[in-house]
Amino acid sequence: MSIKADNASAGTYPASENHSPENPGPKVTEQDARKVAEDARETSWTRPSFARGLYLGSFDIALIHPHPEPTADDTKRGGEFLGRLRTYCETLDSARIERDALIPDEYLAGLTELGVFGMKIPREYGGLGLSLTYYGRALQLLGSVHPSFGALVSAHQSIGVPEPVKVFGTEEQKREYLPRCAAGAITAFLLTEPDVGSDPARMGCTAVLSEDGSEYVVDGVKLWTTNGVIAEIVVVMATVPRHTLPDGTQAKGGITAFVVEADTPGVTVENRNSFMGLRGIENGVTRFHQVHIPVANRLGREGQGLKIALTTLNTGRLSIPGMCAATGKWTLKIAREWSNARTQWGKPVGEHEAVGKKIAFLAATAFALEAVFELSAELADSGMKDVRIEAALAKLWSSEMAYRCADELVQIRGGRGYETAASLAARGERAVPAEQLLRDMRINRIFEGSTEIMHLLIAREAVDAHLSAAGDLASTTASLQDKGKAAVAASGFYAKWLPKLAVGRGMDPRSYNEFGPLAKHLRYVERESRKLARQTFYGMGRWQAKLEYKQAFLGRIVDIGAELFAMAACCSRAEMLRVKDPVQGRYAIELADAFCGQARLRVDALFTDLWHNTDDGDRRLASQVLAGDFGWLEHGIIDVSEGTGPWISDAAPGPSRKENQRRRYR
Repeated sequence: MSIKADNASAGTYPASENHSPENPGPKVTEQDARKVAEDARETSWTRPSFARGLYLGSFDIALIHPHPEPTADDTKRGGEFLGRLRTYCETLDSARIERDALIPDEYLAGLTELGVFGMKIPREYGGLGLSLTYYGRALQLLGSVHPSFGALVSAHQSIGVPEPVKVFGTEEQKREYLPRCAAGAITAFLLTEPDVGSDPARMGCTAVLSEDGSEYVVDGVKLWTTNGVIAEIVVVMATVPRHTLPDGTQAKGGITAFVVEADTPGVTVENRNSFMGLRGIENGVTRFHQVHIPVANRLGREGQGLKIALTTLNTGRLSIPGMCAATGKWTLKIAREWSNARTQWGKPVGEHEAVGKKIAFLAATAFALEAVFELSAELADSGMKDVRIEAALAKLWSSEMAYRCADELVQIRGGRGYETAASLAARGERAVPAEQLLRDMRINRIFEGSTEIMHLLIAREAVDAHLSAAGDLASTTASLQDKGKAAVAASGFYAKWLPKLAVGRGMDPRSYNEFGPLAKHLRYVERESRKLARQTFYGMGRWQAKLEYKQAFLGRIVDIGAELFAMAACCSRAEMLRVKDPVQGRYAIELADAFCGQARLRVDALFTDLWHNTDDGDRRLASQVLAGDFGWLEHGIIDVSEGTGPWISDAAPGPSRKENQRRRYR
């Protein structure tokens, strides 16, 4: 079963391919693409994973409860930093960023002075050495001022130079780059290309080793380079062609990561892109033409680039759940205050059931968004668990739910929700940027792996045990004889595994009673986890090797697990809060109970949709649409985009013909 790798681009193809709008990237087969993605996967599971267990019918609450908490030192240092950051954030003018579509240089200088750009960098290299939990809480503060701050800091610190250098760099590289990053050298991670998003085998950017083996020469174009317009240092992914080493050894090359100084000759920022939201984001198009990079600037080995990208994203994705938690909190605050102030038909609008339902959703979801982020971050901080699925689920679920929160707030505010904050202020009303939040939150469903790609990535990991057991049964190229042998081998695995899914603690009304009124929800999670594993098995049995093409089915499987994960996180957090403070804990239990009730309805609907849906008909209809059978349906409109340019811009290697848009901020 093939699952494409994130929105990280990669490849193993030589520079001799033709690139143009008509032929924008290397031509690769489905098998080639699958192999590149699979080779980059981390296949071993040396540490336990709570989320992985959910998909296999093993609900082990002990992996997340008692709820992990920061160390005393992390709490002290993190709390002190958040206090300083809050004081500074209260001085920032978010309206100025929205108006000027720019984070002012003096704001960047202020963040540098506070140490914001070194939050996750170890103290021995000049950083603050904060935990992921406090890093995420800092992003909540920054993002609540303006989400562009969150994008700036997370692109630099979660996926930019600091993280891959910290994890994969040599000691020399760490000492050269990490102190600079902590001191305010903003960075970027250059992955995507004009015609390469989630398919890692089609990367066009190349890095050719010189004859004397001292340097690489990089050529290519990178798109959507967040922070790329102002970055001082960048990490670039490029394909090293197969080559012969001086000793005659044949090197396979492959996707490789390089650290590049942004002012290196041949590096040109050709465009500063603008978007429907995140107006302060410094996102651009960067061209590399005959850029000479010393071998010492290579991160890891040749061919290790995609693995570096995916490993970086494993915990880097947790920045988005942190900012989504801030969205939940802010939408709830505004909805509560507005719904008490606005009167319709003799009483505040919040007292009308139609609006009250939305407020209840916001309250329950705000609690869950924080619970999912805090649990995932604490699990990652502890280092005792494998959190690759937890982090991916947190990103997927949080980005979808936070966007729903923003949408519901706009609806609660009505016309004022659709009106800009500047317009509200101009006519004397409170400048609530609800419509801006809706625009800003939309990107999180695309950033760092779109929802659709996250479904496939998580599904690949979730059904890994099934694929290992099925062997050639899950292969599209295996012979009938090989499939027969695989069937015999798989029967042994399932003969032991399936009986375990018949009964569990969720069927015992006394189970999880230490959670009080929330015990019923944990029993539900346990039962539905086993049901989820059974349904996945049925899908494997029905479609075998064709399961990879049942992306709607796999998406629902993943979404069920995400909801179950969120329910468990809420119950664990509520119980932790109850122990710490019985008064707050009582309210936390109410919120967790409300969320779990809402989530159960979504889970039940997803289970129904697994087998009762319009997937087959929709697939046929889509094929007809793509074939042009319904072209007549598009008559009667004017497409103002026609004639404005090709669908995909020309990314052919060569010198830049544009003025460098790079902006120096210090």
